[in-house]
Amino acid sequence: MDEVEVAGLRIAYERAGHGPPLVLVHGLVGDARGTWGHQLEALSDDFTVVAWDGPGTGRSADPPDWFRLPQFADCLAGFVAALGLRRPHVAGLSFGGAMALELYRRHPAVLRTLILASAYAGWAGSLAPEALADRLRFCLEVADLPPDDFVESMLPSMFSKSAPPEQVAAFAVTVRKFHPVGFRAMALASAEADLRPVLGLVSVPTLVLCGDRDTRAPLPVAEALHAAIPGSQLAVLDDVGHVSAVEAPERFNAAIRAFLGGTGH
Repeated sequence: MDEVEVAGLRIAYERAGHGPPLVLVHGLVGDARGTWGHQLEALSDDFTVVAWDGPGTGRSADPPDWFRLPQFADCLAGFVAALGLRRPHVAGLSFGGAMALELYRRHPAVLRTLILASAYAGWAGSLAPEALADRLRFCLEVADLPPDDFVESMLPSMFSKSAPPEQVAAFAVTVRKFHPVGFRAMALASAEADLRPVLGLVSVPTLVLCGDRDTRAPLPVAEALHAAIPGSQLAVLDDVGHVSAVEAPERFNAAIRAFLGGTGH
């Protein structure tokens, strides 16, 4: 794992392969290797695959407590620039998808395509007000739990009931290493963000990817993103939950390859 400094923050990342750059942005829990290990291995034959530990996750430094989605997106833009990645494909999962959309809003020239997996237009843009309030309250409460209790609270909503136990167990190891400061910042950023105004402005090729057993960002959320983003494609993975890149990596990767192949990379 390598490191780079972006706006005063230490950002750790994994890099593999050669070819057009593909930047992978994980969600509210997880890190580069824990979320994207299968993609780093399987997609590196065609792409330079780069996955970061976002601020406040993995081996990266915690952000200031005032960090919200614009600051996370600016940090991502700085990260892309620091690594010299020219117009990468950007894939974001869950909170990472919201960050990718905010990156497009603030820095539209940075990215070549968007892949929004298990994503939201921010919680404020995709959830009913009552559901948003409940989710934020839950996240702020569990942020103070011991690691084992945090895992027990978060993990059930991350996968479908048919997910391979070994995949779930491996991801749990990553979740256990959560940073309370970073987790709270990401939860608050998610709750405050309403990205619906940007969806109709997206002019790069976009894939919306969703598992039909996702209970955190259910299929109607993905369908709303697809309907609002001009020319976007929708791919639905049957019997797959929220962390689709981990639960069904072969089908997830095949969907990305098919999409990027259609854009000529």
